[in-house]
Amino acid sequence: MSDRYPLAELADLPDDLRERILAEQEKAGFVPEVFLMFGRRPAESRAFFAYHDALMEREGNLSKADKEMIVVTISGQNNCLFCVVAHGAILRIVKKSPQIADQLAVNYRKADLTPRERAICDFATKVNLRSDELCDADFATLHEHGLDDEDAWDIAAITGLFGLSNRLANATDMRPNNEFYLMGRVARQK
Repeated sequence: MSDRYPLAELADLPDDLRERILAEQEKAGFVPEVFLMFGRRPAESRAFFAYHDALMEREGNLSKADKEMIVVTISGQNNCLFCVVAHGAILRIVKKSPQIADQLAVNYRKADLTPRERAICDFATKVNLRSDELCDADFATLHEHGLDDEDAWDIAAITGLFGLSNRLANATDMRPNNEFYLMGRVARQK
């Protein structure tokens, strides 16, 4: 990790951020470094995670697995080591599939996906790489798979938020915690 942007110290963070991080630690068994990196700037950290939570915890037609699939797919396209590994771990767990994240990060077109999942990844990819080319046909394809315009908004918003996250992770040389690499591949130690 670069010395240019040192991680925040947990003890130095405002109470609300420290409580959030401790809750994540309780859930995961470790402190994901993304919280300490973003914690360097408390106001931005709050804003980022508020939008993250609004999108990723929103009830709708997209499942947790669908959302994590979007993150891993576009993070692979953006060469973001942190997000591929960290969100790949979450995806492996929620899909109960140890290989899915690797497939998506390298080439979602060759991944073991349903037609609906492929349509979601196609739309996210177009938002990520060629959003200026989006047209009615892209939305129609989602509609054919039971997804509506609000789902398209969610796909685009998740893609946009993680495009930002990917770029910050790459600019700061953020590295995934070692714990992420085995999550969803081997049984968790009690």
